[in-house]
Amino acid sequence: MTSLGRKYLLFLIIFLGALSAFGPFVTDFYLPVMPAMAGVFGTTASMVQIGLAASMIGLAVGQVIFGPISDKWGRRPVLLASMSLFTVSALVSLFSPTIEFFNVCRFFQGLGGAGGIVLSRSIATDCWSGRELAKSLTLISAINGIAPVAAPIIGGLTGQFTGWRGIFIILLILGIVLSVMCLVFRESISPENRIYGSWKVIARSFFSLFRHRYFNIYLAIYGFGYCVLFGYLSSSSFIVQNHFGFNEIQFSLVFALNAFGSIIGSVLALKFKEMRNAAFFAMSGIMASVGLQFVFYFLDYTFVVYEGFTFLTLLFLGFMFPSVTSLAMEEGKEAVGSASAVLGMVGYLSGGLVSPLVGIGDIVFTSVAVLFSCSIGGVVFGYLAWRRKS
Repeated sequence: MTSLGRKYLLFLIIFLGALSAFGPFVTDFYLPVMPAMAGVFGTTASMVQIGLAASMIGLAVGQVIFGPISDKWGRRPVLLASMSLFTVSALVSLFSPTIEFFNVCRFFQGLGGAGGIVLSRSIATDCWSGRELAKSLTLISAINGIAPVAAPIIGGLTGQFTGWRGIFIILLILGIVLSVMCLVFRESISPENRIYGSWKVIARSFFSLFRHRYFNIYLAIYGFGYCVLFGYLSSSSFIVQNHFGFNEIQFSLVFALNAFGSIIGSVLALKFKEMRNAAFFAMSGIMASVGLQFVFYFLDYTFVVYEGFTFLTLLFLGFMFPSVTSLAMEEGKEAVGSASAVLGMVGYLSGGLVSPLVGIGDIVFTSVAVLFSCSIGGVVFGYLAWRRKS
C-alpha cells in the first residue's frame, strides 16, 4: 500500500475518517432543531424523535447489508451506491410534506450512511495489517472523534439562521463531496480476496465469524464499550443541565472537552506494542473511573467529580475502540466486510439497548450503575483477550 504514495495515503486516511464520522453526523447533526421541527410540521416531539430512531435503525441494518455485499462486489461500487443513496435521500427530505415522509427519508439516510461506516473499517483492513492497521484506525478514530463535537454545535448554529432545511442542505453537500471522493478512491480488495459464489456462500461466511472464539471475545469487549459510550451520551445532557444546572452552551463545551479526551486516548493507544494489552488496560481504566464515580455518588457528588471521572472514562474509551477494532478485524480477515458489519451491528444494538435503561428512576444513580455493570463485563472479556498466547 505504501507504493501508492504519501499523497494518496493522506487522502485515504482523511476519506476513511470522514466516512467513519457518518454516524454522529447522521444522528446528532439535527438534534438542536428537533423541538422547532415539531412546530413546523405541527406534530408531537415523539414523532420527531422517531426520525432519530429511524436513522439509527438504518445505520444498523445498512452495515449488515453493505459489509457482506462488498466482500463479493468490491468496496468501490458498494461505497458509490451507499453514498448515492444517502445523497438522494438527503435531497428528497428537503421537500418533505409531512413528518412521516421525513422519517422515512431519515431511515434511508441512515441506510446510506451505514455504507461509509462499515466500509471505512473494511478498506483500512484491506490496506493495512497488524500494528499498521491499529495505527491507521487510531488516525481514523481521531478524525471521527471530531464529529460528536462539531455536529451538534454546527447544527445548532445552522438551524438558528436557516431552519432545519439548512442542516439537511449541509448533509446533502457532504454526501456530494464524499460521492466525488469515491470516484478518486481506488478499489482496495484484490480479486483473490473476494468471496465468490451464491448468496448462501456470503451468508455462510458472515455466520462463520461467530465460530471464532477470539473474534467473539473482541466483539464482546466492543459491545460493552458501546454500552458505556451510549449510556454516557444518553444521560450526559440531563445530568449536566438538569442535575448540575448548566445551560445548553455550557453543556456543549463540557461535551466537547470529553470528546477531546477520547481523541487523546485513541492516540495514546499506540504506546502499547500489543493491542490486546491496550484493550485490557482500557477496560480496566473504564471500570476504575466509573467505579470511583459510583463511590463518590454516595459521598460528595459535585460537578468536578462527575466531569473528572467522565473525562477519564472517555479517554479510556478512546484507548479501547481502535485497539479492539483492529484485533477483531484481524481475526475476521477471511470476510472483512462481514466482520466490519458484525462490529457495527453489535455496537449500535448494544447502545440502543442501554440508552433507555439510564433514564429509569434517578438518572444520576442509574447511569453510573449501568455504566459500572457494563464495564465489569468488558473487563472480564478484556482479561480473556489479555491471557491469549501470542
